[in-house]
Amino acid sequence: MYQLVAKNIELAMGPGALDEKTKLLIGLALDAFKGSGPGVKALTEQARQQGASQEEIQETLRIAYLMSSMECLKASLEAYTHQKS
Repeated sequence: MYQLVAKNIELAMGPGALDEKTKLLIGLALDAFKGSGPGVKALTEQARQQGASQEEIQETLRIAYLMSSMECLKASLEAYTHQKS
């Protein structure tokens, strides 16, 4: 099982079309989206080590917030779609 997980990590985070900083920022957005504070902290530090600026980190987190708020907005519309005129 460990070897399978290690292989998946290498495939996802190893050399590829995206640079390491970009991959870390994507991971940061996903951890923020799912509410993993420890993951956000760890990936923020790793992204900084790869040269991510504070502005890049903030923009990444704004995107995560926007995407996560869309589900709430969509569900909230139900309060208005059945309203009688």
